[in-house]
Amino acid sequence: MSEPVPPHLADLLRYLDGSPSPYHAVEGASTRLVNEGFVELSERDAWPAGPGRFLLRRGGSLVAWALGDQAPHAGLRLIGAHTDSPNLRVKPQPDTGTGGYRQLGVEIYGAVLLNSWLDRDLGLSGRVSVRTDDGPVSRLVRVDRPLLRIPQLAIHLDRDINDKGLLLNRQNHMVPIWGLGSTEPGGFARFLADELGVAETDVLAWDIMTHDLTPARLAGSGELLVSGRIDNLVSCHAAVSSLLDVAGRSTPHVPIVCLFDHEEVGSVSAAGAASSLLPSVVERLVGQAGGDRSDLHRGLAGSTCVSADGAHATHPNYTERHEPDHRIELDRGPVVKLNANERYATSSPSHAAFVLACEEAEVPMQRFVSRTDLACGSTIGPVTSAQLGIATVDAGVAQLAMHSARETAGAHDPERFAAALSCFLAG
Repeated sequence: MSEPVPPHLADLLRYLDGSPSPYHAVEGASTRLVNEGFVELSERDAWPAGPGRFLLRRGGSLVAWALGDQAPHAGLRLIGAHTDSPNLRVKPQPDTGTGGYRQLGVEIYGAVLLNSWLDRDLGLSGRVSVRTDDGPVSRLVRVDRPLLRIPQLAIHLDRDINDKGLLLNRQNHMVPIWGLGSTEPGGFARFLADELGVAETDVLAWDIMTHDLTPARLAGSGELLVSGRIDNLVSCHAAVSSLLDVAGRSTPHVPIVCLFDHEEVGSVSAAGAASSLLPSVVERLVGQAGGDRSDLHRGLAGSTCVSADGAHATHPNYTERHEPDHRIELDRGPVVKLNANERYATSSPSHAAFVLACEEAEVPMQRFVSRTDLACGSTIGPVTSAQLGIATVDAGVAQLAMHSARETAGAHDPERFAAALSCFLAG
């Protein structure tokens, strides 16, 4: 008989399956927070003064904080993560096809492992702007039916593939099939209208993307977590869990969580980490606490951030691609990420703060650096640190196959990471 899935992990599996797009990830996190007493605010409204639990949404991003009796200059303990993952995004005029196939035009979003999207059952999800008498409104769409498929070319027609490798052209080879027959102009808009139960002419625009339909699950002997969007929904889930854990406590700093969209494409957007979202919220929450701009800058000088994002585990079949003196293992604890060229924001003071949080949580910890002769990725860490001028540490859960349609992590590391983040927020 299989062992029961621990509550934190079971909740994470549900969150992964329920969040095929950034908008669904924010919706799921918001619902969880509201159920625990958080009040959603609007950027257009005046905000209430004094203590409370609050959240704010902007597109595929969310900021949530628990304001207690801290002084206006108390500063922040902040966790930042991102809601987006590399995938295929539907073009504005997507109806296309050739050779008797109806196909859907897509654009590659982020640094996708293209081959991982081949021969998979793909659904569609995202948001649609719909006409109403009061103006356009956004509606969430999630279709968990096998609508699309990108068939790989048979080996008989590419005999050298196993020796020379698979080369995919983004424009020509990544166009999904979604039916047979002649292409229908406006067919995708009609499909969305039918899904939403509105007139075709009321579908004004969309942000729609593909997702793999295979559910999140445990693999191996139950010690492996396999899913789409582990990067970075595991961090989003851990961040929200840690905020809920400390929201009722008296903390010296204001605990705050930021889940940003568009990290995978550089964070420069209205809802990204490089936007006005976080600075605006921080300034206004200082006002909620009765402070002024002097309190704001005093508080920022004493603030610390964890940029929570996935880390590369050492791949057993490609050990030569990893720094030999910094081997990273699945299920051996959260990973602090360091880079001398500031691709990660970790400094010795912020590093130390996370070490102490892991010690308090009684969880093991690992340290990652890239090989010196390989380029290093980046996160929202350097952006957030530069935006607010606060000490930031990059840390996350180790995983394999980052940016694949299907990624792998250790089954116990997400709960360990959440425990460390709770201690960080409470510190």
